[in-house]
Amino acid sequence: MADTTSKSYYWKGFRDGTPFIFVAIPFGTLFGVFATETGLTIIQTMAFTATVFAGAAQFAALQLLQDNAPTLIILASALAVNLRMAMYSASLTPYLGAAPLWQRAIGAYLVVDQSYASCMVRFEKEPQMTVPQRMAYFFGSVSPITPSWIVATYLGAVLGAQIPESWALDFALPITFLAMIGPMMRTLPHVVAALVAITFSLLTVAVPYNLGLLVAGCTGMMAGAQAELWLERRKVTS
Repeated sequence: MADTTSKSYYWKGFRDGTPFIFVAIPFGTLFGVFATETGLTIIQTMAFTATVFAGAAQFAALQLLQDNAPTLIILASALAVNLRMAMYSASLTPYLGAAPLWQRAIGAYLVVDQSYASCMVRFEKEPQMTVPQRMAYFFGSVSPITPSWIVATYLGAVLGAQIPESWALDFALPITFLAMIGPMMRTLPHVVAALVAITFSLLTVAVPYNLGLLVAGCTGMMAGAQAELWLERRKVTS
């Protein structure tokens, strides 16, 4: 019975993750094009995608490479952009922490914004789910996204400059994050973190190498954490 329900949750995750392929395909294609324009070979582009598997960090690193930024700045920026994955992992731990080590190891590699957003919504909606069911749902949610991203990256790298600018593939990046952030704005700390991060990103737009984004991200996280602590204190005193 448990195996059957796990399969059922795998396909639920697959269905929930499928709409994101309409973003992963243009996003991955754009990365492939951008990577080859920056000077990477197809092999280097695919190795970059397979090892990092984090679109936002990959774009950030490529942009800085194109700007001839120092290697230390490139590494620090890519790591900072990916710090959100550490937060994702921390918030997923109460739900998936009891899973076998090999499943958690594979899951750590496959965590992306889309799978995290889908999983958190599902796990909070159905708190009675077992750990095997949650893992099945998680793997289902990334199943449509992962191959779409890799294949699209390859196509972008092969096609390169043959894709006309009029296709405007760069629309995928902002739409992806807007689609994921919107449903997550359910609590005051989330809203505070978002507003503070947006404000600081605008104030630091002139900082070189896009380092203002790091300041904005860190400031937003601190503001969100403080808002959460404030709410907890109010609950205790009330």
